[in-house]
Amino acid sequence: MKIEQKVINTIRLLSADIIENSKSGHPGLPLGFAPAAFTLWSKHIRQNPQNPNWIGRDRFVLSAGHGSSLLYSLLHLWNYNLSMEDLKKFRKIGSKTPGHPEYGHTQGIEVTTGPLGQGIANAVGMAISEAHLSSIFNKDDFDIINNFTYVVCGDGCLQEGVSAEAVSLAGNLKLGKLILLYDSNNITIEGDTKITFTENVLDRFKAYGWHTQFVKDGNNINDIDEAIQNAKNEKDMPSIIEIKTKIGYGSPNAGSSKVHGEPLGADGILQTKKYFEFDTEKHFHVDEDVKEYLKNIINKLKECEEEHNALISVYKEKYPSDYENLKKYIAKEIPNLDKEDFWNYTESLATRQSSEIVLNKIADILPNLVGGSADLSPSTKTIMKKRESFSSENYKGSNFHFGVREHAMSAIANGMYLYGGVIPYVSGFFVFSDYQKAAIRLSAIMGLPIINIFTHDSIGVGEDGPTHQPIEQLASLRSIPNFTVIRPCDTKEVAAAWLSALNSKNPTAIILTRQKTTLLKETGKEALKGAYILRDFEEPNIILIATGSEVELIYKAFDILVEKGQKPRVVSMPSFELFEIQSNEYKENIFPKNIRARLAVEAGTSYGWGKYIGLDGDIISIESFGDSGEASSVFKKFGFTVENVVDRALKVIENNK
Repeated sequence: MKIEQKVINTIRLLSADIIENSKSGHPGLPLGFAPAAFTLWSKHIRQNPQNPNWIGRDRFVLSAGHGSSLLYSLLHLWNYNLSMEDLKKFRKIGSKTPGHPEYGHTQGIEVTTGPLGQGIANAVGMAISEAHLSSIFNKDDFDIINNFTYVVCGDGCLQEGVSAEAVSLAGNLKLGKLILLYDSNNITIEGDTKITFTENVLDRFKAYGWHTQFVKDGNNINDIDEAIQNAKNEKDMPSIIEIKTKIGYGSPNAGSSKVHGEPLGADGILQTKKYFEFDTEKHFHVDEDVKEYLKNIINKLKECEEEHNALISVYKEKYPSDYENLKKYIAKEIPNLDKEDFWNYTESLATRQSSEIVLNKIADILPNLVGGSADLSPSTKTIMKKRESFSSENYKGSNFHFGVREHAMSAIANGMYLYGGVIPYVSGFFVFSDYQKAAIRLSAIMGLPIINIFTHDSIGVGEDGPTHQPIEQLASLRSIPNFTVIRPCDTKEVAAAWLSALNSKNPTAIILTRQKTTLLKETGKEALKGAYILRDFEEPNIILIATGSEVELIYKAFDILVEKGQKPRVVSMPSFELFEIQSNEYKENIFPKNIRARLAVEAGTSYGWGKYIGLDGDIISIESFGDSGEASSVFKKFGFTVENVVDRALKVIENNK
């Protein structure tokens, strides 16, 4: 047996052992796609296992994340920090080998994948960042940023809408450094794809503007090698290589859905090892000649980084200013924004307009801030006015146009951030955050500080009606772990929201109004604490709480309640999450346990407010969908008036006597 074939079969059987030992996993992809993975990793990918975060490395994304045992086998064999014992703990609590690849958890994993299709969009984001940074820092005589992004997908990934959104944009942007290897085996969980998926994939990709190739035999590593090289030579188009494989190749149920998502079983493992002429008594075994062969490959990979570092040393001497700037980009340094002019505003505006002002202040001093919207920048006010647009003709541009592709936009932003060097924001109408939720959730799982700008935040959208009026979206986003939601009431609170988002280690959503809000004199950087007192009495008898545009209602209700002999406290609460990380002493100061009379006001569902209003409090909220009409009329219909706030507050006070 030739050594290359032996390495391929070792990858296959190591992956199968991983799954069988765990009694859980997906052996079909590793057995069928191992030759292609070996060819890519041994002959093309520039990486250095001794320094997995080397900026010059090629990126590898396993979009079909259920095939994780293949990736873990590769990482182990290529001498990443993944031991044989780690492989034996596959899918066990606390292991380095969870069921699907997790960024930041296992060395060498570039992005968390599993939900099909998103890995393709992540890879598009990585290729975008590579194009952007290379256009800024490369010189005629120096390709400092110069790497490929490789992504592996299956039939399932290409059925998901997010992949179609992402590859359409990639073709438009002519991302020539993006290469997609398609494991085409015509099998999904329910069986043969002829029941759902009979399109000509390569013709579709041609229409998207991609370079296409077909490899008819997934075991022919020479043909796969040639196809990858052809793709690397194609500079003006992203590339897809359809590689025809047999799912579960070499196993008793090869070619059927039975081998997709369950272990082979003891007899299945035995028969598979016999098929590949391996010792049936050995498990989790790698022969010495395989180790020696891979050692030579790994040593050459180390040389790739050494060559790149030598190039950077010369670049540093010739272009010192660019080099220092590159270091700042890579470090993602955030300038000190907490200065007097950052908090000085005089005009009452819709908070989406406030955000536009703050965004452009930041853009003037943070060059690697990049972002845009799903075809809504004029409405979301997210254009950086002194910046150009990113396009296939101008990769230096930093205003991004994602098209009407909300899901892909957020998944692409994840990839952009993970590549390194850029700080992305995305924007859209708040009601369409539902389209982005799956990618936002992965931002939170990975701890990526993506900034999400959502405008048109309530029934204040007015005439567009229930389809465009967010009701449950605030509660939905607040329910995501590791995610911060901020709904500011005026420009100063918007400034606080941006400051918080830029300095966060997790993703943030800034929720903004279409309608004008009043600039309140008491607001300011205290908003960074999530909740703070705007107006007060020494011994208040009711606490009024609100977010966003509804803060103005409780602010005005304060005066009327005082006239009626009451002692209200007015609390602006732009962020539950920021409030929850404050000290217990601070939280008790804002919401003393002995003040049980509380009224919250928010133009959304009441879910989540119980913690702050308690059993004896009340809330003015919306428990139905909205209505179409002038914004002021819709607000009045649903009880968002100063008069109703006063009436409900008096009832709460009475009920708590």
